[in-house]
Amino acid sequence: MLRVARRLAGPVSLAVGLATAPFAYAQVGGAAGARSEAPVIGSIRVEGNQRVEPETVLSYMTVHAGDRFDPLQVDQSLKALYATGLFGDVQIHAEGNDLVVTVVENPIINRVVLEGNHKLSEDQLTKELQVKARAIFTRAKVQADVQRMLELYRRAGRFAATVEPKIVQLPQNRVDLVFEINEGPSTGVERINFVGNKAFTDGELRDVIATRETRWYRFFSSSDNFDPDRMTYDRELLRKYYLTNGYADFRVLSSVADLTAERDAFFITFTVDEGEVYKFGKIDLDSRIRDLVPDELKDQLLTVEGETYNAELIEKTIDKLTDAAGNLGYAFVDIRPVLKRDREKKVISITFQINEAPRVYVERINITGNIRTLDEVIRREFRLSEGDAFNTAKKEQSKQRLQALGFFDKVDVTQVQGSAPDRTVMNVDVTEKSTGELQLGAGYSSSEGVVGEVSVRERNFLGRGQDVRLGASVSQKRTQFDFGFTEPYFLGRNVSAGVDVFDIKRDYQDEAEYDLYRIGFALRAGFAISDHLRMTTRYTLRQDEISNVGDYASLAVQDAEGKTVTSLIGYVLAYDRRDRPQRPTDGYYLFVGQDFAGLGGDARYIRNTAGANYYYPITDDVVFSASLEGGYIYGLGQDVRLNDRFDVGGDNLRGFKDAGIGPRDASTRDALGGNVYGAGSLEVSFPIGLPEEYGIRASVFTDFGTLTGVDATKGRETRLDNASLRASAGIGFSWDSPFGPIRVDFAQALLKEDYDETQVFRFSFGTKF
Repeated sequence: MLRVARRLAGPVSLAVGLATAPFAYAQVGGAAGARSEAPVIGSIRVEGNQRVEPETVLSYMTVHAGDRFDPLQVDQSLKALYATGLFGDVQIHAEGNDLVVTVVENPIINRVVLEGNHKLSEDQLTKELQVKARAIFTRAKVQADVQRMLELYRRAGRFAATVEPKIVQLPQNRVDLVFEINEGPSTGVERINFVGNKAFTDGELRDVIATRETRWYRFFSSSDNFDPDRMTYDRELLRKYYLTNGYADFRVLSSVADLTAERDAFFITFTVDEGEVYKFGKIDLDSRIRDLVPDELKDQLLTVEGETYNAELIEKTIDKLTDAAGNLGYAFVDIRPVLKRDREKKVISITFQINEAPRVYVERINITGNIRTLDEVIRREFRLSEGDAFNTAKKEQSKQRLQALGFFDKVDVTQVQGSAPDRTVMNVDVTEKSTGELQLGAGYSSSEGVVGEVSVRERNFLGRGQDVRLGASVSQKRTQFDFGFTEPYFLGRNVSAGVDVFDIKRDYQDEAEYDLYRIGFALRAGFAISDHLRMTTRYTLRQDEISNVGDYASLAVQDAEGKTVTSLIGYVLAYDRRDRPQRPTDGYYLFVGQDFAGLGGDARYIRNTAGANYYYPITDDVVFSASLEGGYIYGLGQDVRLNDRFDVGGDNLRGFKDAGIGPRDASTRDALGGNVYGAGSLEVSFPIGLPEEYGIRASVFTDFGTLTGVDATKGRETRLDNASLRASAGIGFSWDSPFGPIRVDFAQALLKEDYDETQVFRFSFGTKF
């Protein structure tokens, strides 16, 4: 399409014409007392208008036909017409006793076109524009929009971007407005320098701030693009870092960003004044609340006299004191640290003043942000109800319980003043996240070959908090189908109830020369004994069939051939003090369980299990975890069957195959399982230097365990059974990718028996919707 475009130059000055022909003035009185009287305006005529009606033009003017001529009123009318934005030019002149208003109307914008933008989408740019299709074109608005777009590109790290507006003239005083954009390259950070730092090196301070120097390997991150807002944040990070390390007088004197002549990179320089290192002096409490006795709150203090000054500890102490006051029902306590600085001794003494506040009751709980999730699902997790005395600890427990649901990306619980001084309104604002999961798994091992898994799960079915899962797993050795449903509040009570149905076919020909087919169902019910202690009970009815036993299989395997019906009832008692159930960083989890088989069916045994998990945050990003579990099963008047014994290896002992350790037949090397097992792990997980939003972490670990004990009498003389400890060590990587969680583990067996089977590599991935 051929078009003729006219470039819009920079700010254009609009010419204003005001020509007035001499009006005839009448003289009144004699020569001595003569005075001139302004003539009367006969009519006002509008010329040059196309879309705007003459009456509309006249309505904006402050001078009207019949008024006496006043140059000041004419000038004000001229300015008023310009201020409407309807006209590009206005002139007023006189013809006899008439005024002629000549206008040049601004054109109408037919459409707004963006060309050349790739890094910023059209939606990102257009929502910032003032000019719109079918609006009146003005040069001032266009130039303002150019500056807005340039600012957006600067914030995106592209300081070399240019925006050139052009107009295409169309019939009927219409124009197409075209913004030609040259985005230019990303403006990186060539170098970050520090001036005035003595206690910490430039490298140490570069690790503190959010801005990074441009490097080729930072293609996943934008932190090496210059951002003035990020540089302001860097000043605060530096201040926080120094205040945490005792430098109470620290200041950032200046932060300067110099753009290179090529406009492709910045040199950033921070000039700092570190000051001296201070220590904590005397720490005291001054409580003006009758129920808060200072001596009873001493254990809440994190600041210790003689230790290096740390502003972060002061903030945490205020939080702990606030929680202690909240436990007594005081929601709006005002805790202020009063600092007394001794510059000679380099000591800062602190008195925490706890000002008196009224006892507060919950007037109302408002819930916002939930689109799918029903209000009742959120309210039933709250430890507070309308009318209760406010309690900070219960508020935090409620927040943690909501986060533990896994339905929300963000949970904010705030409080505002109610209708009276002793009333508070709690506002719960949640941001929902996807709760449906489509999990895909893949892996390889010499025991199962290629493994593929798929499962569909909805953890918030119909917004009611119900959990529905349907899964299938297929490999060269195993086929499994299962279905599960859980109602977390059965019959409106704090009792979870659920059902599981399963159908599993497993090929153990390589391990023990038999196939296992298991079908059945389980009923579950769980209830909370306290805030952290929970009991789960279950009843399971299943049929196991061991078939296709090899002619040269172990005698213990041949003896287990056939069908067995198992009817069992069991329980698990769990104590959970983790900060969150998914990827915990702090706290611990303890459990103990028992299963009693013999309520009908063929199998009779008691199985006992117990375990513990512990998590400790070494730093904000580095987490240490330890786990230990074990179990023991013994038959009631019969030997424990092959399919009821424990297996160790794979997920609970990396570096070994599934069922990779434990008793085996010496001649066939068939895995027989064991009646007693123990397994544990020590692991440290940490980020690998990429931005947190990418969700990539690494871990180093060591796993250890043992499996022993087979009470079957047949084949005992050819059985290999050593209770020695097995151990492995390795490294793992996890990534919360856009396609779902990915996990890769590399492990090497360190302690093993000759007959154990090892596995170096494990891999799995999934996706969510």
